[in-house]
Formats: sequence, structure tokens, C-alpha cells
Amino acid sequence: MGVAIARANGAERALEIVAAVGSPEGRSTGRDLGEVAGVAALGVRISNELPSDLGGARVAIDFSRPDLSLRALNVCRAARVPLVIGTTGHGAEFEARVAAAARDIAVLVAPNTSIGVAVAQELVRIAASALPATFDIEIVEMHHKLKADAPSGTALALADSAARARGLDSHADTLTGRSGNQSRRDGEIGIASVRAGDIVGTHTVLFAGSGERLTIGHEASDRAIFAHGAIRAAVWLAAQKPGRYAMANVLGLKTAT
Repeated sequence: MGVAIARANGAERALEIVAAVGSPEGRSTGRDLGEVAGVAALGVRISNELPSDLGGARVAIDFSRPDLSLRALNVCRAARVPLVIGTTGHGAEFEARVAAAARDIAVLVAPNTSIGVAVAQELVRIAASALPATFDIEIVEMHHKLKADAPSGTALALADSAARARGLDSHADTLTGRSGNQSRRDGEIGIASVRAGDIVGTHTVLFAGSGERLTIGHEASDRAIFAHGAIRAAVWLAAQKPGRYAMANVLGLKTAT
């Protein structure tokens, strides 16, 4: 994603990239980010460690691993730099850490930075609120075979939107994976995960009632959409006051929490 953002920004010129951090296990350390991304040299060498001052940046974007993401959150909070978090698969402590950091900096948490997914989440909220509770909700998400976390952060976010709209508990009322000899509970939100090939990302939310079905879906065919969305989010977040935000805030679909 770092490479994708550098490429996308090369076309948009929405940001000036002042620092880049790669995986500690990566082979790009010390190389120019632009050259790694296949664009013109940017004069920014890829480091394997976050600089404490973030290179004087006004906003940061994180697509990494849960442990490194929390480290980035700590550094950004100390440096008073807003942070866009696109990393998924976080543990139980993540929400508390974000809430604490959001008292000092603007933090945007986006399991999916696609503009289309942000709109899909709002459509799911509307559908879950408007349709009778007799409409069952099932989510199917598909990703490439190398994706480590399941269900995807996007699927969990979609389930959360539906659960909140119906007054359900997004944890207790969500079933991830279905097996065995057990009937479906009323109010249950099911999530099925597929990992195969090079699928970029497909999410389908099914509302199934008696005699009719409503489907809300989103399919990503190019990772560049996530980069363009992340850039748009970063530009917007840089001007915000401390608090927690989502892509829906960037699009003006909801107010901050």
C-alpha cells in the first residue's frame, strides 16, 4: 500500500511525502520511495523505523501490521500528528488505545479506504434500519489467499453498521463462520470468508426476507482505489481537530464521534 500511495500521489500531487517507513523485514530499506514505486525519485529514503518527529509531517498514513500500527499511533500522538489507520486485524486493546489517542490528535480508522465501501456502509445502515427484523443479514467477503486476518476488517465494519442500526451487539450477535448442526438465531448477522487466488476484495451484504432479497455489494478490482481513498482521507484529516473519524466523515455522510 505504501508503494500504491506513492504511485497514486504521483498523479494527484495532493500530498508532499516527507518520510516513508517499510517493514523491518523488507528489502527496500535505504532505497528511494519513488524508485521502488516505479515513479520519479522523491528524495525520500525508506526507513525501517518511525522517526520520532515523523519528518515534520502534518499527517501520517498507516498500512502495516497490528503491532506496528499501535507503535505508529504512539509516535503520532507524541508528535501531535493526525493519523489515518488502514491496518486491520487489531486485538482487543485497539479501541481503547485509539480512544485515548483521539483526545490529543485526529485519528481516522478505516478498515477499507475505498470511497465505494464508505457509501456501501451507509447503505447497509439504511437498509438494516428500514427493513423489518425478519430480514436476515448475511455477509460474504472474498480476498486473496495471502490475506492473514479473517473475517476482513471491512466485513466486520459492515456488520457493525447493520448491528448498530438494529440495536444489536456487533460482537455477540455476529457469527463468523458457520458449521455444525445448528439453526440460525433470530437477529444473528453471519459472515463467511473466502480466501483464494488474487482476489483484491469483494463484499456482499444480503438482506433476505420472505419472498424478497436485497443485496448491497462492492467489488475492488484495483488496489489503487485504496490508495486514492487514503490520500483523500489524509488531506481531509490534516485539518481536523482531535477526535475519532471514519471515511464517512470524509465524505460528509456523518459527523465525528
